[in-house]
Amino acid sequence: MKVVGHRSGIGSRAFDIFNFVALLLLTCAFIYPFLYVFSISISDTHAVYRGKVTVFPVGFDLFAYKVVLGDESILRAYYNTILYSVSGTFMTLLFTSLTAYPLSLKRFYGRNVITVYLTITMFFSGGLIPSYLLIQTLGMMNTIWALIIPGSIGVWNVIIFRTNFQNIPEELRESAYIDGAGNWRILFRIVLPLSKPIIATIGLFTIVGFWNSFFAPLLYLNDPAKAPLQVVLRKLIIVGEMRGRAIEQGVSDFAETGGDRNGFYESLKMAAVIVSTGPILLVYPFIQKYFVKGVLIGSIKG
Repeated sequence: MKVVGHRSGIGSRAFDIFNFVALLLLTCAFIYPFLYVFSISISDTHAVYRGKVTVFPVGFDLFAYKVVLGDESILRAYYNTILYSVSGTFMTLLFTSLTAYPLSLKRFYGRNVITVYLTITMFFSGGLIPSYLLIQTLGMMNTIWALIIPGSIGVWNVIIFRTNFQNIPEELRESAYIDGAGNWRILFRIVLPLSKPIIATIGLFTIVGFWNSFFAPLLYLNDPAKAPLQVVLRKLIIVGEMRGRAIEQGVSDFAETGGDRNGFYESLKMAAVIVSTGPILLVYPFIQKYFVKGVLIGSIKG
């Protein structure tokens, strides 16, 4: 008797075709906005102003990128964003690991009570005004600490780290104890090296969050020189504030070439968007091998 395979039936083939078409449509929906923005940033300004750019570039012009990368305020904001993102991600991973490790130990007294206490904070918070007053009272206004300390420990991240640490064989820690290793050495020499997938996954989510952070810098930073890239982009794209010596000079130089000024403004905005998203897109391929495994942590009870 011939046994029909799982994927040889009509229903299975129809399901596979449906999945393929659905994923293809989703892929196009995700790629199109980025491709559209990139096409406007390098297209001829007359075509941009007349709305001729839809998917692929019309003409070729990199003057907008030259102006964006030559503007001092954007480069300074770029540096601030990198500083906030790297520092915030490092502190988040460090503090989350230090919090999750003792909660993963069965011998730690009161770990269940502490876990419940931390979980409650996921559903109830003080609100915006108490948070602002707290930052102000602690003297962290207009400093980097106002951006990275409040979000350095997330309860959800702690739970994920704790679950990952619990999945590490207890025999490894016991053998390390017998050899004379303490908790600090076990954490940094054994537990964390075995937790690279979850560290890479949470690190990616965290650095993207800091990179795209907009509201906190707008709320806590008063010095324009400390503003991150997202705040500068808001002024450039939404408010239409074309400040900066390089931008003003670039607009003047571009007008002399006979290009369309309004089209150049649009290209300039889109070039700034591409420049701001580039580093995050470049980070993902290096941690992709850890990403799939990391997001499955805790999905299977061990």
